[in-house]
Amino acid sequence: MPTTTRRFARTVRAAVAVVLSTAAFAVPTAATAATATTAGATATPAPSAGDHGRAVFVQNDRVEGNQVIAYRRDADGSLHRRTVYGTGGKGGVLGGSVVDHLASQGSLTYDAHHKLLYAVNAGSNTVTVFSVEGDKLHRKQVIDSGGEFPVSVTAHEDRVFVLNAREGGSIQGFRLKEGRLHRVAEWNRALHLNTGTAPEFTHTPGQVAFTPDGSQLVVTTKLGGNSIEVFPLGRDGAPSAKPVVDSKAGAQPFGLTFDARNRLVVADGAENSVLTFRLHTDGRATLLDDAPTGQQASCWIVRKGDHFYVSNAGSSTLSRFRQTRDAHLELLGNTPTGTGTVDASITPDGHFLYAQTGGAGAVDAFRVNRDGSLTKISTTKVPDGVGGEGIVAL
Repeated sequence: MPTTTRRFARTVRAAVAVVLSTAAFAVPTAATAATATTAGATATPAPSAGDHGRAVFVQNDRVEGNQVIAYRRDADGSLHRRTVYGTGGKGGVLGGSVVDHLASQGSLTYDAHHKLLYAVNAGSNTVTVFSVEGDKLHRKQVIDSGGEFPVSVTAHEDRVFVLNAREGGSIQGFRLKEGRLHRVAEWNRALHLNTGTAPEFTHTPGQVAFTPDGSQLVVTTKLGGNSIEVFPLGRDGAPSAKPVVDSKAGAQPFGLTFDARNRLVVADGAENSVLTFRLHTDGRATLLDDAPTGQQASCWIVRKGDHFYVSNAGSSTLSRFRQTRDAHLELLGNTPTGTGTVDASITPDGHFLYAQTGGAGAVDAFRVNRDGSLTKISTTKVPDGVGGEGIVAL
């Protein structure tokens, strides 16, 4: 077994041990599951005008029927459950996963320009399109993902790409017209990754994302390729025939974001560090910085200004970094969360951070202070939320 695989396996075992120790409170009840309906059922009165637009959407990846739970977000950051929306598709579970059934970032994505929410249905190989009105969702479409086991989706202007995780991995592109996706057959690219090696969830690709200017498409491959793969996009939106492949030796690139200068910042789940790359116009990636978290299973990352927050599933913490002018990331400390920290989202105004805890099946809410530090506000249980991934804060 390669060194990186052994190291990550130890991290996974640590995460599993923590999850099992909390299993008594992590199992959702039948009563909780029974609250779900396909169209959604309002649980609390409609928000006032002052609440319009303040919402947090959480995907539970429920195998029997995937769901997005809509929460009203109060001015103090606390959440109040409103409605459970069926996606019209099924959730899925990658082999070996415990707290992160999709083992990805970006499985629930908000398109602010068109006010649309995209949700992957890994178990039925589809993507759901919701229109967003405040904390209300309206299901508009369910469309084939163009591959097996979709785990991540990204949008830029009228283009949308989906990352499919199984059978070597692939990306599929779509055009958005009048609020509906239209698959472009010529925008499908096979990734040819080693996704069949156990444990499956460490070898499937992690995320697909447009660069901020929309000129390139970035895919992280985790242990299936140990790489960052960049597809330059043509004027017609089509990805290059083959990606430009780069990485740091021994890395397990997972979640990604971009800094204020459009440099690529990636969470490395094998070395438990944060990697910063400069992306060139031809798709090459040059490593600029490698900052360790000192935690376990550091796989998801979000940004506010010059601060970056990394979710550490094995340590149940959030690591906070500050970026200096030379692209170096300085570790400022770790904040405890519930069991199995996975995907996270920061509100557009930067005032609040919400982190999913896949072991506890909940969302932890934090206030982001002026210095970037986090103050815990509350914990909100998510119906059937154990192992779920995908969160958007508005």
